[in-house]
Amino acid sequence: MAGGAREVLTLQLGHFAGFVGAHWWNQQDAALCAPSEAAAPPAELCPDVLYRAGRTPHGRETYTPRLILMDLKGSLSSLKQEGGLYGDAQLDAAIAWQGKLTTHKEELCPKNPYLQDLRSAEGVLSSDGIWRVRSIPNGKESSVRVWSDFLRVHLHPRSICMIHKYNHDGEAGRLEAFGQGESILKEPRYLEELEDRLHFYVEECDFLQGFQILCDLHNGFSGVGAKATELLQDEYSGRGIITWGLLPGPYSLREPQKNVFRLLNTAFGLVHMSAHSSLVCPLSLGRSLGLRPEPPVTFPHLQYDATLPFHCAAVLATTLDTVTVPYRLRSSPVSMAHLADLLNFSGKKVVTAAATIPFPLVPGQSLPDALVQLGGPAAWTPLSACGGPCGMRCFALSVVLRGLDGARHTSRLAPGTALPSPLHACTTGEDVLAQYLQQQEPRVRSSAHLLLAPCNVVPPYPRLFSPSLSQHGLVLDGSPPGAAVESIPVLGALCSSSTLSQTLGDLARDLSTLDVRRWASFLDAGVEQADVEEALEELGSLAQCYRGGDSLTD
Repeated sequence: MAGGAREVLTLQLGHFAGFVGAHWWNQQDAALCAPSEAAAPPAELCPDVLYRAGRTPHGRETYTPRLILMDLKGSLSSLKQEGGLYGDAQLDAAIAWQGKLTTHKEELCPKNPYLQDLRSAEGVLSSDGIWRVRSIPNGKESSVRVWSDFLRVHLHPRSICMIHKYNHDGEAGRLEAFGQGESILKEPRYLEELEDRLHFYVEECDFLQGFQILCDLHNGFSGVGAKATELLQDEYSGRGIITWGLLPGPYSLREPQKNVFRLLNTAFGLVHMSAHSSLVCPLSLGRSLGLRPEPPVTFPHLQYDATLPFHCAAVLATTLDTVTVPYRLRSSPVSMAHLADLLNFSGKKVVTAAATIPFPLVPGQSLPDALVQLGGPAAWTPLSACGGPCGMRCFALSVVLRGLDGARHTSRLAPGTALPSPLHACTTGEDVLAQYLQQQEPRVRSSAHLLLAPCNVVPPYPRLFSPSLSQHGLVLDGSPPGAAVESIPVLGALCSSSTLSQTLGDLARDLSTLDVRRWASFLDAGVEQADVEEALEELGSLAQCYRGGDSLTD
């Protein structure tokens, strides 16, 4: 049991959410397996927040994610629905039953040929003496078809909930509309299965602080997420519910129906999930939530393929691994509910995310030097498809900077040297970061956390980094290093800002221009014209929350 860990239960809803979740759990696993020195301080993050201890029927101790995931038929590839950690259910049945047993075996899906070593002894010995999974060769990352191809973490048998009513592959039987997703959790079969799994995990928690939901926004899982958040709010009142609405990379104008459905699902999802969540944050490498496609965001030291979910999900998972730090801390944690309260005042339930991946730091550089060189929030890359931060007004801000060793936290200038900025006068790294935020966003309620632990990016994390980075993500000059990047410093931020007024308003305008009668298949899936009009009104109300005004202290 997690004891006083203030547990969080994670829900993953949808296939792109599965991609992000697989990278997320792989990063948690890499942190658990990271080497530790005897003189090192205790780990800053408490894994018991996300993981549960258990035991197999044969007495083997286990440590698995506190996770419920829902996906469609055909999405698991070679992964068993019950997982492989607790043994073979058929073998257990044979042990219990001494009579005649008939076996009917379905042909198994072959494992991805480039990732078969995830749970084997194959791999490479890294510079820190740890046996690592091998990297996927360049040009072969497109072989990753489904999230289960690269998940290296064992799951509990109660984690995976398959929706057999719809297909993952093919053009027929797809879960493509919000109403279809809503109807799934109106069926007793799926509703009871979800409630049973929720009760299983929740009842063993001592200090449950809430739920984090990773949910596809662009397809019918938007409706699943809407019903799931409604259920959680009804059944577990007072617990935090933070929803991450996930969208894959940029889309094409050559698929008009998919684009319209994407718009409708996103609009309905944001409206309904914000009504039942403590906080909602869209996450995407695209630049727009509306009908007009725009090129993906860029990072100075990342080289990713926006058409590959394997790449996009890795960047978003790294962002999540950073911005969720406040409610996963071992000491002085901020609860999910308190984090939401910081950001969602006056009806501002929707927030944006931004990140600097990796945080640009050169060898020998201090944190004050790096922050002065970075500049203001405009230097952070926005990751909520809400446009750039230029000209925005920030109402509340939560920032996490991780991966800087303690010797870099404060200025290392010789006594008597003129200070380049007020940051160089600070005596602790926490003061440096707090002073920086005060300079960039004066009079704004903000929260800042500084961690020593970096983000782990060992395989099967894709090789996205420029050759100018060192093994630990430092920016080097001259010839490229020989070692692969294994960890990086990252800055992540959640912000309630005025950019959401335009973003939500533009989304409402795009929705109002649609003649929904042309998209009868969407309406036939359970959404009526009155629902569209209500969504338009709710989007307008949400947008109004971010217009005018100023920070809390004005």
